[in-house]
Amino acid sequence: MSPATSNTGSNSISRRRQPKGDKRERTRTALLDAALAVTREKGFEQTTLQDVAERAGMSTGAIYGNFKNRDELFMALAVRQWAVIRPRFTPGSSFAEMMRAMADAVLAAIPDREPAAVGALTFRAYALRHENVRAAFSEEMAKGLAAGATWMESVFAADDLPMPAEIMVRVINALIEGLLFQRFLTPELMPDEVFYAAFAALATKPAPAGAQVGKPAPN
Repeated sequence: MSPATSNTGSNSISRRRQPKGDKRERTRTALLDAALAVTREKGFEQTTLQDVAERAGMSTGAIYGNFKNRDELFMALAVRQWAVIRPRFTPGSSFAEMMRAMADAVLAAIPDREPAAVGALTFRAYALRHENVRAAFSEEMAKGLAAGATWMESVFAADDLPMPAEIMVRVINALIEGLLFQRFLTPELMPDEVFYAAFAALATKPAPAGAQVGKPAPN
């Protein structure tokens, strides 16, 4: 057998041995890339599966082989585009220290999230008009919130938190989203110190019921 024939045979075997999952993942990535491009041009409401398939150079059958329908494709796109915030927590850190790390992580995510902000907002507007998409979005978020609450409960005692963990994770999520979108819209009004102040305030336990806070109001 010649070297050329031997190499061809090896390459053929190598291709046959490639996991099918790799091809599926490449197809999904190409479809999501195409969906991103088309929705940026036309918006979610006006984007069809045919548009996405044509942009990806595939058939609509390729889409249905990876996504149940258009809304599932859009949902996957929304999850992929909104960069995950990954704070770096030092073992043994106090809750206040962890909130400082959270502020660091949110600020670090700005370069990745800002280009996707318009798409994230238009997807949310689309979800508000389509109950099945809104429900899927809520389900996806609920999974993340539940995981976050479970983790928080494993790290801190209830007395270390200013509120129950299942509420805390929702407040943190709302704080992150609000701070980021306001930063993108009015950056001159939302400097970094606002982020740090917000998370520092979140780490402050409320005063006990009936306790006097600050000076009494004048009569």
